[in-house]
Amino acid sequence: MRAVSSLAEVGQAAWDALLACQAESNPFLSYAFLHALHASGSACADTGWTPHYLTLWDGDTLAAALPAYLKMHSYGEYVFDWAWAEAYQRHGLPYYPKLLCAVPFTPVSGPRLLARDAAARSALLQALLAEQQKLGVSSTHVLFPPEAQAAQLEAAGFMLRHGVQFHWENAGYADFEAFLAALEHKKRKNIRAERRKVAAAGVSLRRLRGSEAGPDDWAFFNRCYQNTYAAHYSTPYLNLDFFLRIGATLPDNLLLVIAERAGRPIAASLLVYTADTLFGRYWGEVEHVPCLHFEAAYYQPLEFCIEQGISRFEGGAQGEHKMARGFLPTRTCSAHWLAHPAFADAVERFLQRERAGVESYLDELGERLPFVRAYP
Repeated sequence: MRAVSSLAEVGQAAWDALLACQAESNPFLSYAFLHALHASGSACADTGWTPHYLTLWDGDTLAAALPAYLKMHSYGEYVFDWAWAEAYQRHGLPYYPKLLCAVPFTPVSGPRLLARDAAARSALLQALLAEQQKLGVSSTHVLFPPEAQAAQLEAAGFMLRHGVQFHWENAGYADFEAFLAALEHKKRKNIRAERRKVAAAGVSLRRLRGSEAGPDDWAFFNRCYQNTYAAHYSTPYLNLDFFLRIGATLPDNLLLVIAERAGRPIAASLLVYTADTLFGRYWGEVEHVPCLHFEAAYYQPLEFCIEQGISRFEGGAQGEHKMARGFLPTRTCSAHWLAHPAFADAVERFLQRERAGVESYLDELGERLPFVRAYP
């Protein structure tokens, strides 16, 4: 086992070969995406994300790996532990650095214990347990692992935490109208009204695959992205260099939706996709048009899913408003280990209460699904 501070120490061929061994994966775990985060300066030591990847080698072959970071804050994670950090501070204890296993700025489920087989995965987990002790970190957090890996982590002493996202499922719709027909009348009426508002404002939309997007398109999208953060008085996580890098290295997995009025672009959304899943990522505008966000970030992508036969659309973190647009509540998971016994006990009791609350919330949401009949 060795810890590496750059994926360049592993190499793209070795990393992507290991990724190909996984039962499920997504572009966010690819060398191209992760390396772009680091090389662009978006997720690096200067921004509080120090790469500390655990790699397990069998001779010259990469047998297992864990995408991990030493974190000096809790920004960009989408599983919120600010209250835990505050409690440590109140008691005069350091919470940072902590060890985080996740894809930066990406609340998408996927394998975290990357391994070529079960034996290598077990060895990687043992390496993680040893490394967290060696580093002396306050805690280790594994965000959005699949259920099987979450169970492995729980068996190894991690505490599980549940959350809720909203995902759309393609029931084999022939077109967007067929999807609307499956919704309750009021939901269907509202969506049509929102789309009419955008059209009446003189806005047209076009979709660009990554291979079709040029430097000007990425520069405009970056401007939109930066504006979104400025509107919320916060600092953007990503930069133009990152978008140009993934545009060049992941062209077959990117979709840009650009809105135009009077011949000039005014808004854009960026999505990532595979043959079976579309992932909503980023949105921004330079000119406000009512309901344009819904058109560019939801309805155009939904049409794309239906046209391409993509079975699932993960809309991103949070957003109960997505239910009115056909998205259904889905349970997510994270795993947490705290070194301090008293704090671990307190967090364990908190998580038990929180899990009960999440289950109640899911039950409540299940009683007001947006479809005309029980969803298949």
